[in-house]
Amino acid sequence: MNKEDVLKYFKEAGALLEGHFLLSSGLHSSLYLQCARVLMNPLRAEKLCRALADKIKKRIDVKIDLVVSPAMGGVIVGYEMGRQLGVDAIFTERAGGKFLLRRGFDIPKGANILMAEDIVTTGLSSRECIEVINDLGGNVVAASCLVDRSDGKVDVGVPLISLMGLEIPTFEDHNLPSDLAKIKAIKPGSRALKK
Repeated sequence: MNKEDVLKYFKEAGALLEGHFLLSSGLHSSLYLQCARVLMNPLRAEKLCRALADKIKKRIDVKIDLVVSPAMGGVIVGYEMGRQLGVDAIFTERAGGKFLLRRGFDIPKGANILMAEDIVTTGLSSRECIEVINDLGGNVVAASCLVDRSDGKVDVGVPLISLMGLEIPTFEDHNLPSDLAKIKAIKPGSRALKK
């Protein structure tokens, strides 16, 4: 599956949005990829995650024992990646502003883990999730995402395998282009949601 195929799925799902968006990272962007809209269709989710799983199998030469994702965005993609790889999938979630495992989930010491995300922009959620896994004794062999918005520039501390890299410019508050500054920002991400 190539970049055009992936973008076609996003466009068909109405998931490639244009406007002024405040990302979970705190950065601003004129484009937003709404993975939840793409993944709401199980057949589409399966096709995208199967293509990503195939890519991972070609790059990683160890058996993956478990998939761990950061909630909220990574839950669906993590579940489907676990299904595609034939392993369990669990997720971390924020409590008190910090990721942790809940719901009786645990990570076996030394387990080879794939950290699975939907979209990576700065890599903050990925790094935080990986830190939890490492702290609990897991061995993160790779990170994965459907879309790497940095197009390979972000470092999450382990190999990051994406289905598609796409460099979408982001801006800090004090450095907004004038056309973007004229539009009210929408915050579609989940990081700052209240409990």
